[in-house]
Amino acid sequence: MSLFETLNGRVSGHGTVPVMLAHGFGSDQSSFDAIRPWLDARFRTVSFDLAGAGPSGAAAYDPRRHGGLLGYADDLLAVLEELDCGPVIYVGHSVGAMIGAAAAVARPEAFSRLVMIGASARYRNDSDYRGGFEQAELDGLFAAMAGNFQAWGAGFAPGIVGVADAPAIHEFSRTLFLMRPDIALAMARTIFQSDMRAIAAQVTVPTHIVQAKRDAAVPLEAALWLHDAIAGSTFAVIDAEGHLPHVTGPAAVIAELAAAIG
Repeated sequence: MSLFETLNGRVSGHGTVPVMLAHGFGSDQSSFDAIRPWLDARFRTVSFDLAGAGPSGAAAYDPRRHGGLLGYADDLLAVLEELDCGPVIYVGHSVGAMIGAAAAVARPEAFSRLVMIGASARYRNDSDYRGGFEQAELDGLFAAMAGNFQAWGAGFAPGIVGVADAPAIHEFSRTLFLMRPDIALAMARTIFQSDMRAIAAQVTVPTHIVQAKRDAAVPLEAALWLHDAIAGSTFAVIDAEGHLPHVTGPAAVIAELAAAIG
């Protein structure tokens, strides 16, 4: 079985230009369902689940390979080689965006454009950087996940969705609880303790950054830092709230995609 198949890969759409979708923590490729029809009408849409996520996530997860975000970037590059689909427009949400950034630094010729939704190069505050979380807050998050994953997730989902949208909260909870608790904890540690700032500064692929006006996971300062770090990038704050605007405010995200990739 190919890696693309192991990662529950899917190809759809009526176009010839490839667009690749990459989801964030707690979700899977189904999080793009609201914007996929717009993409399918124009592009060849490619998606997969990150190792550790989705219906078959545990089978693909390797604690050594996926103990850092570069292991996920290696997966992405391996999938691109398997599909041999030429330079792709890459649309990444949250950590999926930074995985794409790392892959684009390693192989810029494989990407024609990056679109980052709710992306952050570092979640932990630093002396001259605001990522949104103090280390004590992250330690508390990890302890809560380890202590009672179901109870933690029940509180985490509404905060991340960020709006009183019961179907969206239910759907995010569903994909979150598809994850094996120990893998979810390991992924959370990998993501929230990561520092991708040096990699972000090396991105040369044309990049458009999309940020919701209020996001519990990524403060505006972190999104603006990323914009400043990626030379030539463009930036938009959209009229949406929460960390999953492609789920809760798809029309605003589609408008940005239309402007960025046509």
